[in-house]
Order: sequence, then structure tokens, then C-alpha cells
Amino acid sequence: MCLTNEVGRLSEPVPDIERRPFGRSPQGKNRLIVGMLVACLVLGFGVLAEEVLEGDTTKFDLAIMSTLRGADQAYPIGPPWLQEAARDVTSIGSVVFLGFVLMAGVAYLLLVHKRALAIWMAVAVAGGELLGTILKLSFNRPRPEIPHVTRVFTASFPSGHAMLSAITFLTVGALLSHANQDFRLKVYFMALAVFLTLAVGVSRVYLAVHYPTDVLAGWCIGSGWAILCWMVALWFQEWPERRLKT
Repeated sequence: MCLTNEVGRLSEPVPDIERRPFGRSPQGKNRLIVGMLVACLVLGFGVLAEEVLEGDTTKFDLAIMSTLRGADQAYPIGPPWLQEAARDVTSIGSVVFLGFVLMAGVAYLLLVHKRALAIWMAVAVAGGELLGTILKLSFNRPRPEIPHVTRVFTASFPSGHAMLSAITFLTVGALLSHANQDFRLKVYFMALAVFLTLAVGVSRVYLAVHYPTDVLAGWCIGSGWAILCWMVALWFQEWPERRLKT
């Protein structure tokens, strides 16, 4: 009788989460989707870079930039207050301002006892700054010949303001949203990060310090870097739990 019961129990299906194919779990699906998104962003940057090097984007760039210029090519369209506002907006994508944002984000995470996230935020943003510098030196694209009212010191492709604002704002926004349980705060942080990133990029084209393709490339590589760093942060956070389960 006991032997019959044991055989019956052995014949019952045993749930085994480890037998599920890779990517079938919710976490696996999310990683796959995010991985594909990062790959698409990097591919988009590569396509833009190739087209820029071959000169195939010249007409597109000049058409948009000429539309944003008035009768006097030295000034963009719109009233003087709009031009001044654009200079104010573009300044929030500078290394100095983004450095302040980074320090504020790190300080906040330290105050809420998220030391590991604070360190990773600093590493991610600093790594993005290094990546942007390497890319600028590699492509060495000249700035637009259209007169502009702001001073520039580096090459044009990709846009450093667009790239660094995407890296900094999206990384800080993602990590701050992760540190909060309130869904409204999560949405607020990410929406604000996206809005600031877009605003900085548009201001660079409006002020004629960058071609539109410079900004698009900066958004692609900056967003890809930010998302990749975010996924690495989640992976490290889940690592102790996975070790306990094994």
C-alpha cells in the first residue's frame, strides 16, 4: 500500500521553474525586450554615423536648420525672448549643470540609504561622459557653418549636450524612480527626465550649434547607455536573491 502511494506521488507532475525555456519568465521577457531596445538604439546610432560620414544627411540637416533661421541668418526665428529662453534651456545640458544634477541625485540616494545605487549612478554618468568624448574625437565632424550665438569647443557629432542629458537625466530618473514605491513618483521622475532630454536636444538645433542628426545620434547612444546601465543596476540588485535561491 505504501509502495503504491509512493509510485503515485512520483508520477505526479512536479512544478520546476528552472525547466522553463530562457525568456519565458516575466523577468526573462523584460530583459529580452530591453536588450532589443538597446540593440535598436545602438543600431540607429550606427546607421546615422554611416550616413553622416558619407554625407547623405547634408540636405536633411540643412533643410531643417534653414527653416529655423529668419531673414538674418545670424539669428533663429522667433522673438528675442525665445532665443534667450533657448540659451537657458540648452545650458541645462552642460557638463556643469549635469554635474550638479548628478551630485543631487547621489546625495538623495545616500540619504535614503541606497549607497550601491548612488555609486553606480556616478559610475554610469562618468562612463557616459568618457564615451561621448571618445565618439566626438573619433568622428570629428565640424560644427554647422550657420552663425550661432553660443560658444562651442568640441566637434559636432554626436551632440554632447543631447547625449549627456539623455545619460544623466534618464539614469538619475530611473534610479530615483526605482528608489520610490509610489507609482506617481516613478512616472513623474521618468516623464521629467524625458522632457528635459528632448528640450535640450531641440534647443541645440534651434541655436544652430548642432545638426539635427548630431542630436538624434546623441539621443540614441545616450538613451542606449542609460538603459544598459539601468539593467546592470537591476541585475546586481537581484544577484543576492538569485544566490539564495540556488
